[in-house]
Amino acid sequence: MTADATWHKTACILCENNCGIQVQLDGRRFAKIRGDQEHVATGGYTCNKALRLDHYQNGGTRLTSPLRREKDGTFTPVDWDTAISEITARLKTVRDTHGGKSVFYYGGAGQGNHLGGAYSGALLRALGARYRSNALAQEKTGEGWVDAHLTGGHTAGDFEHAEVAVFLGKNPWQSHGVPRARTVLKQIAKDPARTMIVIDPVRTETADLADIHLQVRPGTDAWCLAGILAVLVQEDLVDHTFLEARTTGADTVLDHLKTVHIARCAEVSGLEEDLLRTTARRIAAASSVSTYEDLGVQQGPNSTLVSYLNKLIWLLTGNFAKPGAMHPHSWVVPLAHYDTDPRRTPVTGARMPGGLVPCNVIAEEILTDHPERFRAMIIESSNPAHSLADSAAFSEALAALDLVVVIDIALTETGRQADYVLPAASQFEKWEATFFAFEFPRNTFHLRAPLLDPLPGTLPEPEIHARLLRELGGAPRVPLTVLRTAARLGRTPFKLAFAAVVALDKKLLGMAPYLLYETLGPTLPAGARPAAVLWALAQRIAKTYPAAMRRAGHTSADALFDAMLGGRSGVTFTEDEYADAWNYVPHPGRRIPLPIPELLGLLADLDTTPAVHTSDDFPIVLAAGQRRASTANTIFRDNTWRKRDQQGALRVSPRDAEQLGLADGALAQITTSRGTAQAVVEIDDRLQPGHAALPNGFGLDLPVADGATERTGVALNTLTDLTWRDPIAGTPWHKHVPARIAPLPA
Repeated sequence: MTADATWHKTACILCENNCGIQVQLDGRRFAKIRGDQEHVATGGYTCNKALRLDHYQNGGTRLTSPLRREKDGTFTPVDWDTAISEITARLKTVRDTHGGKSVFYYGGAGQGNHLGGAYSGALLRALGARYRSNALAQEKTGEGWVDAHLTGGHTAGDFEHAEVAVFLGKNPWQSHGVPRARTVLKQIAKDPARTMIVIDPVRTETADLADIHLQVRPGTDAWCLAGILAVLVQEDLVDHTFLEARTTGADTVLDHLKTVHIARCAEVSGLEEDLLRTTARRIAAASSVSTYEDLGVQQGPNSTLVSYLNKLIWLLTGNFAKPGAMHPHSWVVPLAHYDTDPRRTPVTGARMPGGLVPCNVIAEEILTDHPERFRAMIIESSNPAHSLADSAAFSEALAALDLVVVIDIALTETGRQADYVLPAASQFEKWEATFFAFEFPRNTFHLRAPLLDPLPGTLPEPEIHARLLRELGGAPRVPLTVLRTAARLGRTPFKLAFAAVVALDKKLLGMAPYLLYETLGPTLPAGARPAAVLWALAQRIAKTYPAAMRRAGHTSADALFDAMLGGRSGVTFTEDEYADAWNYVPHPGRRIPLPIPELLGLLADLDTTPAVHTSDDFPIVLAAGQRRASTANTIFRDNTWRKRDQQGALRVSPRDAEQLGLADGALAQITTSRGTAQAVVEIDDRLQPGHAALPNGFGLDLPVADGATERTGVALNTLTDLTWRDPIAGTPWHKHVPARIAPLPA
């Protein structure tokens, strides 16, 4: 077969940047991959991992039929009508017996797989379900809770123009997150007028480029940041003009920081006091500062406090709403709710920042006799049995549920424990998008057209949700009939009819994605039915950011919607001016309220807060989930893409290797309070003594011959403990697991 010489535009799905790429096909295989030079956000940039995406599309064992678990634990393939009918009947039973609140939804937010999640809300509304979660709830919800108090929403850094760039528990050389990450890092490193600061216990590739590397002891980031802030305040390096004009409560925060003992902070974090002072002075002297915190601190001790202290650094120095600094931004649709007083979970009463159930309490919300416990789970485009802390506890929780439905492209570790598994089309076999739109002043969005037809027997998630809703009878027939007729007449009649329908029955607004899918969707070109929800989101953008939308070249919501549908290299949907940043601050007078009393209390308690969580039994801090050149997220259900580190080595420092009797290339046993695992040792002088690391992306149980499975590397969450979590956001300590490491006999 001759390869197709046409270059098809799409995007990478391996991290939040979703770089634009082009693909040449050879049948169903991705013969060649390159960056898309015309992409509105990434302009041809892509990393090496995107070039391996054929291993996602064609490397694993796909599901091509719905599966039903039988009483003996085996799976039987069933047709779609049977699966939809049986699942719906069982969901109705759970709802009618225990209430819709007992149905819990997890997922719908894979790195590039967001449209399905947009349609899930209508299904949950029809069931009366109220609780949901996804991967953000074990990463970003503490930061989001802080953002809700301060700027009122998400902020991101303008690293392309920042004079000082600070990376906190973040290695963008490997994990990206910053658009065109490696190019931008090199530009900063080569410019003598700019400074890169890395705060990380590991000497990462980004730290190699840095001017200042604060190589803190693992888990002591809060003391490091408190020391920097104390220098800013005690040496009077803060921006008083900014604080007076743009904030409230600054004196309260400054008074707390005046009492922080800088030398003590340096001692606890393992740093020289002079280096802390030099770092603070460089930040204070800069014309612009951007910071980026990530999982290295967000999945460790004191994570919500760390987020607060990080943001105080750029707020006290006035680095907001100007080039090179921190900024808010528009949204296609917000990924979470920014509430200062979020709801609580029904059983444990855990706080739900972002409107999401903390991942580390899900098992506890199920494994109880509480009358409001979760009874059923719908799990979409996610693999929580592998990705959430304490896999054994989560598996026990799945077994205790009345119903588990998994929607995915493969039979995952979670799917193997489900009652039904519904096979989805891959991300390159359907219309798809991500809502990771974080840029300012120009914000972009990319709707991806399918490169391939879905495999026979699979369906896109929007169609799966629609079929479940039809079986439930989730939407009245009359509104559907009215809207179908209006859609055939054109956009203007449809807009008027839609407004009338939801005005007559406001409950239908919660069903909007489904209504759009069934009525507007069939009228869209090239089978773009799943993109119908973007029509409503374009209306929202036009209402919320009218001037910014027009600056981006869109005269109306329909014009923006058409641009989204046709923009194979993405579209700029808003273009702000820097002064507009203040319009995103929702507080009175557009001022940022700096004190968060609960976190100021934790800051005051640092003197008595334990900085060490290891013990004689577990003397090593294990980072469970290190990003490496040879790792990617686990949607790669295929180990052959990886040319190096094929077993997922346990990295240890030379001193630990010598003291523990560990040899390079030999096997070691890792033991924690929750489990044991074995891994090949790699001695790495980038790690401090007492610190070890296992990579992300391993430990999947992949099919081999005769229905058996084989595991390569460590399944990290056989080692983690769900009780080790942040007291505010409930985020896990994946990057700070007390462990014992011992050599195994050859």
